[in-house]
Amino acid sequence: MIEEISVKDLGEIKEKYRIIDIRDEIDFRYGSIPGAVNIPQKEIKRAAEEFDRDTLYVIACKSGIVSDGVAGELRDAGFRAVNLKEGYYGFMLEDLKSDRQKSDDIEKSIEKKFKKTIWSKFVEAINEYRLIKENDRIAVCISGGKDSMLMAKLFQKLKKHNKFPFEVVFLVMDPGYSPENRTIIEQNAKVLNIPITVFESNIFESVLHIEKSPCYICARMRRGYLYSKAKELGCNKIALGHHYDDVIETILMGMLYGGQVQTMMPKLHSTNFEGMELIRPMYFIREDDVKRWRDYNGLHFLQCACKFTDTCTSCNPDNASKRQEIKNLIRELKKTNPYVESNIFNSVRNVNFDTIIGYKRKGTVHSFLDSYDEEEQTFFE
Repeated sequence: MIEEISVKDLGEIKEKYRIIDIRDEIDFRYGSIPGAVNIPQKEIKRAAEEFDRDTLYVIACKSGIVSDGVAGELRDAGFRAVNLKEGYYGFMLEDLKSDRQKSDDIEKSIEKKFKKTIWSKFVEAINEYRLIKENDRIAVCISGGKDSMLMAKLFQKLKKHNKFPFEVVFLVMDPGYSPENRTIIEQNAKVLNIPITVFESNIFESVLHIEKSPCYICARMRRGYLYSKAKELGCNKIALGHHYDDVIETILMGMLYGGQVQTMMPKLHSTNFEGMELIRPMYFIREDDVKRWRDYNGLHFLQCACKFTDTCTSCNPDNASKRQEIKNLIRELKKTNPYVESNIFNSVRNVNFDTIIGYKRKGTVHSFLDSYDEEEQTFFE
């Protein structure tokens, strides 16, 4: 019996088969092969008790590394199992070859089907927080994921209908992507008709041997490189694709893991790059609506493009991040309180300083005792 199969040969299988995706649930929901069933790696032995020994099982992970071992274990147990040797990323690359005529339909879907949930929310955030001004030159930063790719399309549409002059540059930083990851980003840009500007750095190599919080350090370094390149290109702003769910998750993470009330701001001035500003125009857009747009158009994007995560982030279910834990918590809370997400979001827009024990303002810590005995309490003098 063969031990592995290529993505392009899936359509040639004449017998009954099932694709089993062994990535964790969050990665699977982010994107998967059509028809695949999600059984995380840690659950595969228990689930195999119900497997049909006459069915061919195609085992898939992110890149075909971990799934190879799992397929071998299933064969040893007497099942007909083969490894999908290129994994989900291989499927994305193969799928992109036939998707280069989609751009017009994708743009129309934003104007029609997703006008209320995506386009209007995009414009609302720009207007409410005054994110774009006349003569701005904005670096739209693309990581290769669904959020930044959608943001790029939204900026393209905005440019066509802009009421005042501004410019955009679609900026992609390659911090050391694997060839497969970079190809996926470049091919998706072609499918979406986004004229990207790519520059390279060695960030992945720099954080390779950092044991404590490598992802945090990587993110900070990437932000700095983006600011620097954007300024070099004459930009005064960078745009990032953080959405509504990122905002409420950040609020809860600050409270539960950081012991502070804070949020992800819709815009802020750079402290290290004079004259530069960061904006988040997808501030009101829900992640589920981004996924609906992606799935409606049959698109597939990277989740984490770090070349060091092939065997940990997407294939190892024990590597769940704090943000994923918060996602799960919010999902559970929503089952009994349908307003929990909007309540979390509004909690940082409706802060009552009369009931705050302490707060920080421009680096200075204040206490309610500072003005407790005063006849008139003022917090911002």
